[in-house]
Amino acid sequence: MDLLVAALIMGTVQGLTEFLPVSSSGHLIVVPYLLGPYLKGMRDPFITSLEFSVFLHIGTLIALLLYFASDWLRLVPAFFTALRDRSLAGDPDRRLAMLLAVATVPALVVGFLLHDLEDVIRAQVGLVAVMLVVGAAILWLAERTGKRTRLALDLPVVHAFAIGAAQVLALIPGISRSGISISAGLFAGLRRDEAARFSFLMATPVTAAAAAYEVLQAVRGEGRPVELLPVAAGLVTSFAFGVVAISGLLRFLRTRSTDVFVAYRMLLAAVVLVVWLG
Repeated sequence: MDLLVAALIMGTVQGLTEFLPVSSSGHLIVVPYLLGPYLKGMRDPFITSLEFSVFLHIGTLIALLLYFASDWLRLVPAFFTALRDRSLAGDPDRRLAMLLAVATVPALVVGFLLHDLEDVIRAQVGLVAVMLVVGAAILWLAERTGKRTRLALDLPVVHAFAIGAAQVLALIPGISRSGISISAGLFAGLRRDEAARFSFLMATPVTAAAAAYEVLQAVRGEGRPVELLPVAAGLVTSFAFGVVAISGLLRFLRTRSTDVFVAYRMLLAAVVLVVWLG
């Protein structure tokens, strides 16, 4: 029962923090660290295993694919049509598809080359706390310097590439892929909700590639025995709360700033540091 409760907690954490600008990788490190002394299931090696992480990420990937299904049904054909015709032809779907393709390249290339770096620093709780603060400072600065007038379709190609390149920093737990890409979008002049939407669309192929890589690693390794009920609980909750997080954040950012996430990151970093140093 403790393992099932831990799986539900971790699925909820993954679903929410994968899309809110607060760092899912950081939370998947600090939540077991903070709750481990009080909940036996959080100390189970399966909860922090690669196998369980794969299913949590598959849950949030499904959330992305389903939530933006109508967008991808337009963008994928538009992308291949643009390649075939070697022209955008004034088509907004073709232009957005090409901007997303350009933005995806840096994270896919660098993420593949440096994926093992994340494994090396995964257990560094103190580093996560510091990066939570760094990410908060970047988001705070972006909120106050960005013009917030552009739509994603207005982005120059170089700005789309820069937003994609910013995702590379999310290899460091605590930075947050959505947080750094939303910040980069704000710096580029995007409206808050447009920055988030572009971030989510851009995250889909990156998340799919990362999930595929993790599945391959899990298959190649010796692996742990899979606990079916905890896996199902984690996958379903990560999917459900992922959909809630995507929808909720897009609505929230239409009228409100990101300052609440800046404050949350600072508060969590303080808690982690107090416990870590104590």
